[in-house]
Amino acid sequence: MTENAPNLSGSTAVVIGAGIAGLCAARVLADRYARVIVLDRDHLPPSAAPRRGVPQGNHGAVLLAAGQRALGELFDGLVDELVGAGAVPFEPGTEMIFYRYGSVWAKSPTGITLLSFSRPLLEHTVRGRVSALRNVEIRAGVAVSGLAGAGGVVTGVVLDSGETLPCALVVDSSGRGSRSDRWLAELGFAAPAVTEIKIGVGYTTRLYRRKPGDLSDATAVFVLPAAPHETRVGLALPIEDDRWLISMGGWHGDFPAVGDPDAFTAHARSLPHPGIAGLIDRCEPVTEAVSFTFPSNRRRHFEDLPAHPAGYLALGDAICSFNPIYGQGMTCAALEAQALGRQLDAHGAVTAALATDYYGEAAHILATPWGFAAGGDFAYPQTQGERPRGIALRNRYSRRIQLAAQVDPEIRRIFTAVQHLLTPPGVLRKPAMVLRVLRLSRRAPGARAPR
Repeated sequence: MTENAPNLSGSTAVVIGAGIAGLCAARVLADRYARVIVLDRDHLPPSAAPRRGVPQGNHGAVLLAAGQRALGELFDGLVDELVGAGAVPFEPGTEMIFYRYGSVWAKSPTGITLLSFSRPLLEHTVRGRVSALRNVEIRAGVAVSGLAGAGGVVTGVVLDSGETLPCALVVDSSGRGSRSDRWLAELGFAAPAVTEIKIGVGYTTRLYRRKPGDLSDATAVFVLPAAPHETRVGLALPIEDDRWLISMGGWHGDFPAVGDPDAFTAHARSLPHPGIAGLIDRCEPVTEAVSFTFPSNRRRHFEDLPAHPAGYLALGDAICSFNPIYGQGMTCAALEAQALGRQLDAHGAVTAALATDYYGEAAHILATPWGFAAGGDFAYPQTQGERPRGIALRNRYSRRIQLAAQVDPEIRRIFTAVQHLLTPPGVLRKPAMVLRVLRLSRRAPGARAPR
């Protein structure tokens, strides 16, 4: 137990959902509660295999640098354990072919080391860590149908079987499909307002056998479109068991048709950089192609509610579900779990005030990644939703930053640190930085690319 942890030694906490968000929450709660029960309606495989309850499990999983650091703080030695299991470390500035705005960006150190792995490997490894905690129990095949409580206090969860499981705190990490709106209404509380940005993103992924020398001068390939005239994206990541994870996708329906391997290859050949198509030509496929669609970013604004019940908190995709191409979801979940621990320690008791402060801190964590996601998606005129004020100006400046990053290593290092939630975005808006960006962006190879 941490030094300032509240005295909850006789209490039970329940976590709904055994994905990355729920497992991070359970790790935090295990230091502060006598008993933690994690419930998941899915079958949890005994190995690093995709599962039905995580539809993105077959596709690329990226931890931003801040998320990798947070998971390392929650689970000591996790990075080394993942590398030992086959995860591939790489420096994104020097070991990844990155193409956007008409050019492959010059190799330039970012000071960041990322890990490349499959999502099932990460979840299996983290679940093993959580399962080993003496006061944590993970129950698979158990679904929650509601909350128990009265007088503004949640006192347990109601299972589909009709059983009520009493507890002092419920953490809802059940994902994008969380039924929090109905559950809160049944307790007499308002549901949070929802912001939805409809993007029609989809992608198809296939695994290939990986051999030394498949890429002569890089570890990964990432080809991003320059909106609005380009919509297609391609990604090739090395993962455990000597495999390539290759994904083809796009915005607003521009992605390979489900079950059409020829469309997958044609999509790769249509990208403005040949690196991924070359890998597909050289490497042997080891799985069939699997597709996934994602209709919209969705954010529930719990921070704006006038009142919260004591004893219930949402976390992860149950608060905010991002466009998965940006790779922000797991990072935000880990950071929110750490915020949960800080607020429990600060309040010392499970109260409505704790919920208010927790949701305020979660909103602060989400502000930068949500701004990146909304900005990138609203660069397409087809995107539907309430456009943030000033989004066109911000998108023009974002394009200038990325053009300047093509030719200036320091701007690239700073921009990458902001993207990875290591540095506040205000550094990019300082007058000296703005002038430098505007001046250097004119020299970039992609400066004359269509806007």
